[in-house]
Amino acid sequence: MSKRLLTDFVPSNYQVYLDIDRQAKTIKGITTITGDARQKQIAVNQKFLKVDEVTVNDKAVSFQVDDQAETISLAVGQPGAVTVRITYHTDLTDTMMGIYPSYYQVNGQQKELIGTQFETTAARQAFPCVDEPAAKATFDLAIKYDEQPNETIIANMPEEKVVDGVHYFKRTVKMSTYLVAFAFGEMQKKLTTTKSGVQVGVFATKAHQPKELDFALDIAKRAIEFYEDFYQTPYPLEHSWQLALPDFSAGAMENWGLVTYREAYLLLDPDNTTLDNKQLVATVITHELAHQWFGDLVTMNWWDDLWLNESFANMMEYLSVDAIHPEWKIWEMFQTSEVPMALQRDATDGVQSVHVDVDSPAEIDSIFDGAIVYAKGSRMLVMVRSLLGDDALRKGLKQYFQDHQYGNAQGDDLWDALGKASGMQIGDIMHSWLNQPGYPVVSASVVDGHLKLHQQQFFIGAGKDQGRLWKIPLNANYEAAPEIMDDADIDLGDYQKLRQANGQPFRLNVGNNSHFIVKYGETLLNDLLDHVDELYHITQLQLLQDLRLLAEGNQVTYASIVPLLARFKDSHSAIVNTVLYQIANALKKFVEPGTMQEDNLRQLFDQLSHQQVERLGWQPVAGESNDDQLTRPLVLMAALYAKNQGAMQNAHDLFEQAASLAELPAAVRPAILQNEAENFGTTELFDQLIHEYQTATDPGLKQDLCLATTKVTDPELLTRLVNQFEDASLIKPQDLRAWYRGVLANNAGQQLAWDWLRNEWSWLEATVGGDMEFATFITVTAGVFHTPDRLAEFEEFFNPKLDTPGLTREIQMDTSVIRSRVNLVESEKNGVNAAIEKAVH
Repeated sequence: MSKRLLTDFVPSNYQVYLDIDRQAKTIKGITTITGDARQKQIAVNQKFLKVDEVTVNDKAVSFQVDDQAETISLAVGQPGAVTVRITYHTDLTDTMMGIYPSYYQVNGQQKELIGTQFETTAARQAFPCVDEPAAKATFDLAIKYDEQPNETIIANMPEEKVVDGVHYFKRTVKMSTYLVAFAFGEMQKKLTTTKSGVQVGVFATKAHQPKELDFALDIAKRAIEFYEDFYQTPYPLEHSWQLALPDFSAGAMENWGLVTYREAYLLLDPDNTTLDNKQLVATVITHELAHQWFGDLVTMNWWDDLWLNESFANMMEYLSVDAIHPEWKIWEMFQTSEVPMALQRDATDGVQSVHVDVDSPAEIDSIFDGAIVYAKGSRMLVMVRSLLGDDALRKGLKQYFQDHQYGNAQGDDLWDALGKASGMQIGDIMHSWLNQPGYPVVSASVVDGHLKLHQQQFFIGAGKDQGRLWKIPLNANYEAAPEIMDDADIDLGDYQKLRQANGQPFRLNVGNNSHFIVKYGETLLNDLLDHVDELYHITQLQLLQDLRLLAEGNQVTYASIVPLLARFKDSHSAIVNTVLYQIANALKKFVEPGTMQEDNLRQLFDQLSHQQVERLGWQPVAGESNDDQLTRPLVLMAALYAKNQGAMQNAHDLFEQAASLAELPAAVRPAILQNEAENFGTTELFDQLIHEYQTATDPGLKQDLCLATTKVTDPELLTRLVNQFEDASLIKPQDLRAWYRGVLANNAGQQLAWDWLRNEWSWLEATVGGDMEFATFITVTAGVFHTPDRLAEFEEFFNPKLDTPGLTREIQMDTSVIRSRVNLVESEKNGVNAAIEKAVH
């Protein structure tokens, strides 16, 4: 492990002066760092900075810049209190890292908004600093820029004064470098104040309608009020600004007091949006605001404990939205998004554990694995919450914040605080989950009349069993089962007696809060299926979800699941329908396009969806249930895949009748637009969709247009589209992955998209390399490929890149993912297609 700079130099305050010229794309800076030198020779971080002069205690000193190590080394004479002043200049970049411009249009006029993104290690691109999470200090920002009339500048703290065009901001509290943020340009804003007096604001460019800011303002205010109460710790700053940036590579970023977002995750048109879009935006906002305490007030000591920040915020986002909008039943969204994502990824051999050692900047960026650090980690904490209860959780958190505020902590500090509050050795249980990758499948079966449980690591694809064991909270519905299973095998006793005494089928992981899946033996599975209508919706979801995973892992056949689907097709539960169509869509990989097998699968989709389509119709209905709102898009998309003539005609008629695309109801707009592109696609339509995409400001509409445009089937139009991938005036680099994936998943466009990725890899690396988006182009490619030819091409292209810092694990994992899918298709396609044929005839 490389030496941390903090060992030799501990900064206490930064005076950061920046002079930014947007026209010339230049930055001139002077950073004065006051701190404690522990050695005669110290170093600070820099990246891409041209250093003009360094002084120590007002005396010029010599210095060495090491671009490889991203440092400036200098001698300070004697250890002790020092003031280091560094004068430098650099360029304003277009990489969405450091200080960078976001581009947008208002009334056809090109404008830009300057913003920042410093996580993980890009603060050093803006100013020299000890760019490590534990190097907390206070910051005095002073910013001058080529200011125009009607422009606004905002930062972590309120503005104090403006002198000679320089904007001075109040000194920050003690914080990590990666949380410093500011932005300037033409902005609109809406403000409100919490009960405790915190000013809350939402900021966006003037390209948006003012009403698009309202929803976020309401959620942000109520979230801060909820957290102040839940954490029993006041919000530590005067304001909480939420800013939508037109160009932003992450989803959102928790900069203290100035949270930045992709426009799609902050702004929405309240008059034409969907329930799931509201839920998505609300959970992103509450996630970032959870960080204002957990991550900002108390920060992980080093990036190996990134999960401590992200997993926790990921759980809290649901907890707070549930308090703000209980009628949404937001924990159901957790079950259909975070849970399957974690279970799928974590079953691949070679996956990282939640807690993972990292050193270099590229390694740090590579651990932001959404399925593990966010989704699996939050499942771990949901598990902790269900073991402890909210009272002990809150008591422990209050203590944790008290002990570590304005400082840093490690995972064990959290377990200590929660352990003291609950009297439970929670750390012992959690270490087995956080420090080893993967999770167990618990087999429950009747053997020789006894009900027996066995735990073993679950793999999708090839996996080397290392005899790992977990401390599993079983949450069984029979009292004979222990609370925690920590052995490989348990015998619960005579099954018939247990069944009689309990009067209901045996179940494990009731509530689906623990990170394992269950493989029920034939007796137990049939008992569950015989009583399926009496089971809670979450239990029905679990049953289907676990069977799908077991099929992916070759422990049951996909063919055996096909006949079960019809049992759930008329469910009024959105979560059951979500998992039902997840399985139905997974069957597509077993059929060749344009064959009789594909026709049979389309027929199966029609049988599953047609009664629901009749029941729900194509138009949202006032006052309908949340479940119906969330189910409608699932069944409409299924009907369109089925080539149901009535559905295709209905969608076409609605398209023809609409005065504008923006007026189509957001709930059915994706289905209508995709149907039009796929089945009624013309050059005129393609041009219309592209033009609308370029001029639309509603992020929801833009996403729908992207989804639809990538569904055209004309090779000429697809070629035109792929040729525009690198035109940032049409497709922003932040949105490119969605366009690439859309064309790749389209049989008519797959070759074009794959050729583009291979031919333009160096362009892609130059454009989005160095941020977390880059590796996900590999992930989405692996998500689509499922043939031996594509696997061979994938390996041929990516194997030579295995040594690229930050890409190694991704390439290895994704090669395994494709290989296991190819093997599954080869071994199962005949059986699956026979089962589909039997189901429809």
